[in-house]
Amino acid sequence: MPLHFIAWKKALAEWNCDYDEKLFYSWGGKPVRKIIADLNEMHGLQMPVEALAAHKEAFYLELLPQLKAIPAVLEHVLAQYGRIPLAVVSGSRRDSVIGSLTALGILDKFDTLVCAEDYVHGKPAPDCFLLAAERLSLEPATCLVFEDTALGIEAATAAGMNSVLVLQINWGTESLQQT
Repeated sequence: MPLHFIAWKKALAEWNCDYDEKLFYSWGGKPVRKIIADLNEMHGLQMPVEALAAHKEAFYLELLPQLKAIPAVLEHVLAQYGRIPLAVVSGSRRDSVIGSLTALGILDKFDTLVCAEDYVHGKPAPDCFLLAAERLSLEPATCLVFEDTALGIEAATAAGMNSVLVLQINWGTESLQQT
């Protein structure tokens, strides 16, 4: 998330569009194009959605060498890989997700990726998590979601899944809270 925020600030600076960090985190999990549309509405702007989305993602991809894994989540992924089915469910587009997982060296650890172009209704709607469960042939109640946003926790709950909130403040093992 911090690298996404940097990319947003850089892309939006060209439009003199303010995107407060608190708002950014509260909108975590919201698809990029929806964020731009909402910012346009909030600020009375006419930013081109597709062009700005591509511009922001290009900035993010440039930052990927700086990407760091969240230690507690990485530990769980590595411990459970090959033992249980694993998925990534994201409000980002597939190229961004693949780029992130490749930069971290863990793309091969996941059985499926559910990305922004795979569903219509973004978080807090449960669609993305339900699609992941379907692709993994799992009942939603048997799934455990690791999420770093309130919208994601809402979506997991709406899908009938248990969830763990990964706090933004501290990326150590103490950053996990079961909900």
